[in-house]
Amino acid sequence: MITEVADDVYDLTVAERNGGRYRVFFFDWETPTLVDAGFEDTTDVVADRIEEVGTEPERLVLTHGDPDHAGGFASLAERYDAETWVPQQTRCETFRPDERYGEGAEIGPFTAVHVPGHTSDHHALVDESRSLAVLGDAVFGSDVRGIPAGHFVLPPAVFTEDLASAEENLERLAEYEFDVGLLFHGSSVTEDASGKLTSFVDFAGKP
Repeated sequence: MITEVADDVYDLTVAERNGGRYRVFFFDWETPTLVDAGFEDTTDVVADRIEEVGTEPERLVLTHGDPDHAGGFASLAERYDAETWVPQQTRCETFRPDERYGEGAEIGPFTAVHVPGHTSDHHALVDESRSLAVLGDAVFGSDVRGIPAGHFVLPPAVFTEDLASAEENLERLAEYEFDVGLLFHGSSVTEDASGKLTSFVDFAGKP
Protein backbone atom coordinates (compact mmCIF):
# COMPACT_ATOMS: atom_id res chain seq x y z
CA MET A 1 0.00 0.00 0.00
CA ILE A 2 1.17 3.52 -0.85
CA THR A 3 -0.21 6.70 0.71
CA GLU A 4 0.88 10.22 -0.24
CA VAL A 5 0.86 11.86 3.19
CA ALA A 6 2.23 15.23 2.00
CA ASP A 7 3.35 16.67 -1.32
CA ASP A 8 5.65 14.05 -2.92
CA VAL A 9 6.00 12.25 0.43
CA TYR A 10 4.98 8.61 0.37
CA ASP A 11 4.19 6.21 3.20
CA LEU A 12 5.11 2.77 1.82
CA THR A 13 3.72 -0.25 3.65
CA VAL A 14 6.24 -3.09 3.63
CA ALA A 15 4.63 -5.64 5.98
CA GLU A 16 1.72 -6.34 8.32
CA ARG A 17 2.79 -8.53 11.22
CA ASN A 18 1.72 -9.19 14.80
CA GLY A 19 -1.19 -6.81 14.44
CA GLY A 20 1.01 -3.94 13.31
CA ARG A 21 1.83 -2.24 10.02
CA TYR A 22 5.47 -1.60 9.12
CA ARG A 23 6.49 1.15 6.73
CA VAL A 24 9.23 3.25 5.21
CA PHE A 25 9.01 6.81 3.88
CA PHE A 26 10.01 7.95 0.41
CA PHE A 27 10.58 11.59 -0.50
CA ASP A 28 10.36 12.31 -4.23
CA TRP A 29 12.21 15.61 -3.92
CA GLU A 30 15.31 17.09 -5.59
CA THR A 31 17.38 14.16 -4.35
CA PRO A 32 14.91 11.26 -4.01
CA THR A 33 15.36 9.93 -0.48
CA LEU A 34 14.29 6.76 1.29
CA VAL A 35 14.17 6.97 5.08
CA ASP A 36 14.63 3.57 6.72
CA ALA A 37 14.51 0.24 4.95
CA GLY A 38 12.15 -2.25 6.58
CA PHE A 39 13.11 -5.80 7.50
CA GLU A 40 15.84 -7.84 5.86
CA ASP A 41 13.19 -10.01 4.19
CA THR A 42 11.04 -7.12 2.88
CA THR A 43 13.53 -5.49 0.51
CA ASP A 44 11.70 -6.79 -2.57
CA VAL A 45 8.46 -5.32 -1.24
CA VAL A 46 10.16 -1.96 -0.68
CA ALA A 47 11.53 -2.08 -4.22
CA ASP A 48 8.07 -2.87 -5.59
CA ARG A 49 6.57 0.08 -3.74
CA ILE A 50 9.32 2.37 -5.01
CA GLU A 51 8.68 1.18 -8.55
CA GLU A 52 5.03 2.16 -8.11
CA VAL A 53 6.11 5.67 -7.15
CA GLY A 54 8.23 5.76 -10.29
CA THR A 55 11.46 7.30 -8.97
CA GLU A 56 14.48 5.46 -7.60
CA PRO A 57 16.14 6.71 -4.41
CA GLU A 58 19.50 8.42 -4.64
CA ARG A 59 19.89 8.76 -0.88
CA LEU A 60 19.12 6.30 1.95
CA VAL A 61 18.91 7.56 5.53
CA LEU A 62 18.64 5.40 8.65
CA THR A 63 16.98 6.79 11.78
CA HIS A 64 18.16 3.98 14.09
CA GLY A 65 19.24 0.37 14.05
CA ASP A 66 16.13 -1.62 14.98
CA PRO A 67 15.52 -4.57 12.59
CA ASP A 68 12.27 -3.17 11.18
CA HIS A 69 14.15 -0.01 10.17
CA ALA A 70 17.66 -1.24 9.36
CA GLY A 71 17.24 -4.87 8.30
CA GLY A 72 17.02 -4.16 4.59
CA PHE A 73 19.33 -1.15 4.52
CA ALA A 74 22.46 -2.78 3.10
CA SER A 75 20.54 -4.65 0.40
CA LEU A 76 18.65 -1.56 -0.72
CA ALA A 77 21.80 0.55 -0.72
CA GLU A 78 23.43 -1.97 -3.03
CA ARG A 79 20.33 -2.32 -5.22
CA TYR A 80 20.09 1.42 -5.88
CA ASP A 81 23.77 2.39 -5.51
CA ALA A 82 22.48 5.18 -3.28
CA GLU A 83 24.33 7.52 -0.93
CA THR A 84 23.92 6.20 2.63
CA TRP A 85 23.61 8.09 5.90
CA VAL A 86 23.72 6.23 9.23
CA PRO A 87 23.83 7.56 12.83
CA GLN A 88 27.26 7.65 14.45
CA GLN A 89 26.13 5.30 17.21
CA THR A 90 24.60 2.61 14.97
CA ARG A 91 26.52 -0.63 14.55
CA CYS A 92 27.09 -1.54 10.89
CA GLU A 93 28.46 -5.04 10.48
CA THR A 94 27.37 -5.78 6.91
CA PHE A 95 28.37 -2.59 5.08
CA ARG A 96 30.24 0.71 5.41
CA PRO A 97 27.98 3.77 5.10
CA ASP A 98 29.06 6.75 3.03
CA GLU A 99 28.31 9.18 5.84
CA ARG A 100 27.98 8.97 9.61
CA TYR A 101 25.81 11.68 11.12
CA GLY A 102 24.88 13.08 14.50
CA GLU A 103 23.04 15.92 16.20
CA GLY A 104 22.62 18.95 13.94
CA ALA A 105 23.85 17.29 10.75
CA GLU A 106 22.35 18.61 7.52
CA ILE A 107 21.19 15.76 5.27
CA GLY A 108 19.82 17.42 2.17
CA PRO A 109 16.86 19.47 3.46
CA PHE A 110 16.75 17.64 6.80
CA THR A 111 18.33 18.59 10.11
CA ALA A 112 19.14 15.58 12.29
CA VAL A 113 17.97 15.69 15.91
CA HIS A 114 19.38 13.09 18.30
CA VAL A 115 16.49 11.79 20.42
CA PRO A 116 17.86 8.87 22.45
CA GLY A 117 15.67 6.76 24.68
CA HIS A 118 13.85 4.35 22.40
CA THR A 119 17.38 3.42 21.32
CA SER A 120 20.65 5.19 22.03
CA ASP A 121 21.23 5.88 18.31
CA HIS A 122 17.73 7.19 17.55
CA HIS A 123 17.44 10.35 15.41
CA ALA A 124 14.57 12.39 14.02
CA LEU A 125 14.83 14.35 10.75
CA VAL A 126 13.28 17.81 10.50
CA ASP A 127 12.64 19.93 7.39
CA GLU A 128 11.18 23.21 8.66
CA SER A 129 11.10 24.66 5.14
CA ARG A 130 8.43 22.07 4.26
CA SER A 131 7.00 22.01 7.79
CA LEU A 132 7.66 18.29 8.12
CA ALA A 133 9.53 15.92 10.42
CA VAL A 134 10.32 12.21 10.37
CA LEU A 135 9.93 11.36 14.05
CA GLY A 136 11.03 7.75 13.74
CA ASP A 137 10.12 5.82 16.89
CA ALA A 138 10.59 8.74 19.28
CA VAL A 139 6.80 8.65 19.51
CA PHE A 140 4.02 6.42 18.16
CA GLY A 141 0.65 7.42 16.78
CA SER A 142 -2.05 7.56 19.44
CA ASP A 143 -4.22 5.03 17.60
CA VAL A 144 -1.81 2.21 18.54
CA ARG A 145 -3.19 2.61 22.10
CA GLY A 146 -6.82 2.73 20.99
CA ILE A 147 -6.93 6.53 21.23
CA PRO A 148 -8.26 8.48 18.22
CA ALA A 149 -5.57 9.21 15.62
CA GLY A 150 -3.95 12.61 15.33
CA HIS A 151 -1.92 12.67 18.54
CA PHE A 152 1.22 11.14 20.03
CA VAL A 153 2.04 8.53 22.67
CA LEU A 154 5.36 7.16 23.87
CA PRO A 155 6.47 3.79 22.47
CA PRO A 156 5.75 0.89 24.85
CA ALA A 157 8.38 0.26 27.50
CA VAL A 158 8.96 -3.28 26.20
CA PHE A 159 10.30 -1.82 22.94
CA THR A 160 12.29 1.00 24.57
CA GLU A 161 15.78 0.96 26.06
CA ASP A 162 15.13 3.84 28.49
CA LEU A 163 11.56 5.12 28.69
CA ALA A 164 12.40 8.00 31.04
CA SER A 165 15.05 9.28 28.62
CA ALA A 166 12.71 8.77 25.68
CA GLU A 167 10.19 11.07 27.35
CA GLU A 168 12.73 13.64 28.54
CA ASN A 169 14.52 13.91 25.20
CA LEU A 170 11.35 14.76 23.29
CA GLU A 171 12.04 18.30 24.48
CA ARG A 172 14.79 18.45 21.84
CA LEU A 173 12.10 18.36 19.16
CA ALA A 174 10.10 21.16 20.81
CA GLU A 175 12.63 23.64 19.38
CA TYR A 176 11.32 23.01 15.86
CA GLU A 177 8.05 23.86 14.11
CA PHE A 178 6.36 21.46 11.70
CA ASP A 179 2.79 20.63 10.72
CA VAL A 180 3.42 17.02 9.64
CA GLY A 181 4.97 14.42 11.94
CA LEU A 182 5.71 11.14 10.17
CA LEU A 183 5.55 8.01 12.33
CA PHE A 184 6.49 4.40 11.70
CA HIS A 185 3.95 2.94 14.13
CA GLY A 186 0.42 4.23 14.27
CA SER A 187 -0.98 7.02 12.12
CA SER A 188 1.16 10.03 11.27
CA VAL A 189 0.03 13.44 12.54
CA THR A 190 -0.67 15.79 9.64
CA GLU A 191 -1.92 18.93 11.40
CA ASP A 192 -0.04 21.06 13.96
CA ALA A 193 2.28 18.16 14.77
CA SER A 194 4.89 20.22 16.62
CA GLY A 195 2.20 21.96 18.67
CA LYS A 196 0.66 18.63 19.65
CA LEU A 197 4.09 17.21 20.46
CA THR A 198 4.89 20.20 22.67
CA SER A 199 1.56 19.82 24.45
CA PHE A 200 2.30 16.13 25.02
CA VAL A 201 5.77 16.92 26.39
CA ASP A 202 4.35 19.61 28.72
CA PHE A 203 1.62 17.27 29.98
CA ALA A 204 3.98 14.32 30.44
CA GLY A 205 6.38 16.47 32.43
CA LYS A 206 3.80 17.41 35.07
CA PRO A 207 3.85 15.49 38.38
